[in-house]
Amino acid sequence: MIEQGKLKTLTARSVKWNIIDRVSSQLLYGVTGIILARLLSEEDFGLVGAILVFQAFASLFVDSGFSFALIQRKAPSRLDYSTVLWFNLGVASALYVVLFFCAPLIASCYGGDERLIPLSRVMFLSFILNASAIVQTNRLMKKMDVRMVAASNALGLLVASVVGIWMAFGGYGAWAIVWQTLTLNAVKSAVLWCTSGWLPLMRFSWRSLRGFFAVGSGMMASSFLNVLFQNIYSFFIGNRAGLAPLGYYTQADKWSKMGVTSISQVVTSSFLPTLSQVQDDPERFTRVSAKMNRFTAYVLMPAMGFLIVMATPIFHCLFGTKWDPAIVLFQLLLLRGVFTVLTSLYNNYLIALAKTRAVVAMETLRDGAALLFLLATLPVIALTTEGDRVLGIKILLYGQLAASAITWLVMTAKVASVTNRPLVHVVYDNIPYVLQTIVIGAVMWLESQFIANAWMLLVAQAATALILYLAVNRLLGSNIQREVLAFLHKK
Repeated sequence: MIEQGKLKTLTARSVKWNIIDRVSSQLLYGVTGIILARLLSEEDFGLVGAILVFQAFASLFVDSGFSFALIQRKAPSRLDYSTVLWFNLGVASALYVVLFFCAPLIASCYGGDERLIPLSRVMFLSFILNASAIVQTNRLMKKMDVRMVAASNALGLLVASVVGIWMAFGGYGAWAIVWQTLTLNAVKSAVLWCTSGWLPLMRFSWRSLRGFFAVGSGMMASSFLNVLFQNIYSFFIGNRAGLAPLGYYTQADKWSKMGVTSISQVVTSSFLPTLSQVQDDPERFTRVSAKMNRFTAYVLMPAMGFLIVMATPIFHCLFGTKWDPAIVLFQLLLLRGVFTVLTSLYNNYLIALAKTRAVVAMETLRDGAALLFLLATLPVIALTTEGDRVLGIKILLYGQLAASAITWLVMTAKVASVTNRPLVHVVYDNIPYVLQTIVIGAVMWLESQFIANAWMLLVAQAATALILYLAVNRLLGSNIQREVLAFLHKK
């Protein structure tokens, strides 16, 4: 087991590089997204959004949860890594062949739009490229050395951005997004293979694969349910409301995920390897998980809350008024994202302790609640009014927000049990940062009542959020903030 001081340093370093990765990636992704959003139509984004529904499921089966099993295992061998790599590539190739011939059926789900056939056949190549990089990324995460992962993401996004923007200016429409995605995955995989210094064995071990099955199959089931309910909304919106409303939802979902997914990935990539090192020491596990709760709340609550308040000036500064119907969807998805990140954090504790059945049970609960609300709101998804083109989608998201909140309440109780902490303590980890976010958010909202210019309002609100949040936490003597600032200053 890694000693406490070294483990803390490795975890902090991993968090730092994961944050650098996320920030740099999102900046590049954001700049490209802004340009593409101005150049391409709502229908172009709807076409790609329709394809992404099917790609998400294909990508899920490629990995099959074994990457989680590799991280959970203390010391995977070269044969273990090689076996998972060959499995990923084999499944990816087989699925691509199936989906290639199923492309006309995909088009039939969206009114028989034949543009989807060639678009999907090319787009699906991306999950084969991505499959080749899963194990390379996993090895670096396991060693808590994610610098090259950050570099590969940044370089991939830079090259992909150039390709996507060039094609958008050339009038290629949805093809610009498709080739941007392919370029990103190809460059990222190439960089990792060229710099990792690791090559797989030309062997495949069924015994090794079976050894991962207990954790992998549990995470596969959990991930399947998660992906299902992340993408089922896009399917029904596109199928019932049309590609233009799907375009609004896709934009809102994409920009909200820049915050939600970034924080969730930082939490998983940085914390799960640490937790796997202390899984056999209950007292230490309790202490570490409590600190992770507070750190996540310190970052998550203001990030989501302040973005919700600044949503309108952000969209107006970046896109003008073209995507205004997406603003309220963006805000609702951010609010739901708070529960998504907390659930992801809590899953880390269960995975580290190999309690994958509990993970599946929690996912089943969440998705069961989500399904009930989806069925209740399904008849009104296409509902619009003269002043609200996304009224039905808003109703859908209110239902999903309620489902996420219910799941969080139940999962918090489960996590309190496995981490040996009172339920009230686990809940209280979030309370100080929630209250601060509400109070500071109210001040930011008041600024919007007096400042009309979108750029001036955005700058004023961002400055208010940063200054007040740091100041309030300093006055309250936040240990988390003190440690974060001390680490940043030291490095």
